[in-house]
Amino acid sequence: MTNSQMADKIRAGQGFIAALDQSGGSTPKALKLYGVEENAYSSDAEMFDLIHGMRGRIVSSPSFTGERVVGAILFEMTMDREIGGKPSAKALWEDNNVVPFLKIDKGLEDEEHGVQLLKPIPGLDALLARAVQNGIFGTKERSVVQAANPRGIRALVQQQFQLGNQVLAAGLVPIIEPEVTISIADKAEAEQILLEEITAALDTVPAGQQVMLKLTLPEKENLYKSLVDDPRVMKVVALSGGYSRNEANARLSKNTGMIASFSRALTEGLSAQQADADFDATLDVTIGEIHAASVAG
Repeated sequence: MTNSQMADKIRAGQGFIAALDQSGGSTPKALKLYGVEENAYSSDAEMFDLIHGMRGRIVSSPSFTGERVVGAILFEMTMDREIGGKPSAKALWEDNNVVPFLKIDKGLEDEEHGVQLLKPIPGLDALLARAVQNGIFGTKERSVVQAANPRGIRALVQQQFQLGNQVLAAGLVPIIEPEVTISIADKAEAEQILLEEITAALDTVPAGQQVMLKLTLPEKENLYKSLVDDPRVMKVVALSGGYSRNEANARLSKNTGMIASFSRALTEGLSAQQADADFDATLDVTIGEIHAASVAG
């Protein structure tokens, strides 16, 4: 069964998850870093064509295979498109041996009690059903911690796990992502509160089911080791969160059992202007570095 093969690949964790899920809000910045200025497109449709071109180029690169990349997170519009003449999720699994995930969140609410909760996700059941039909294995949903506020962090974690259980009921594995902003003064305190709230919330996961966690690289090494070892957690993955790739990799290599799920740190150094050979060589080095940090623990 494909799903169990995908689960085995994620559990083994011999690599990292590529976050290729830039949304409408983050796409202009991602394109600019890729060497495509805002005057190169005049509509959202053109912008999304360009970012899909970037994603397709990454996925089609010879270095982007299941040997070092265990999964990839897609934007909804990417799921609905093709890569190499196949639906994107199918292409990832069949051609690259990479497990496909889908970003399902619709952005963040304004900050309250030191956190930004998930906005409502209209039509979620239909989206999850479509994801299953498309061969998607799991989902990703991101909310943000901006301060070590116990009330806010508890509300954020409870919202994430309620959504995660809805995802599990649809036959998919949720990546629960409560990102802690790396620049806040009380980051270590926020992470300790987050650990306690996640540990408590895991009791809501139905028997025999597993969730995944995507967490900011912590100030205290191996802070999340108890979550890595918890049988209700399939895998704990790390977001780069604005750290440079070198710093993100250095921090990751000190956290046993965590693997990377990087977005900006993955595309760092790639450019639309690069010839294919240069693009592939740059990506090969990047993938090698992130893979090494992911399996170091």
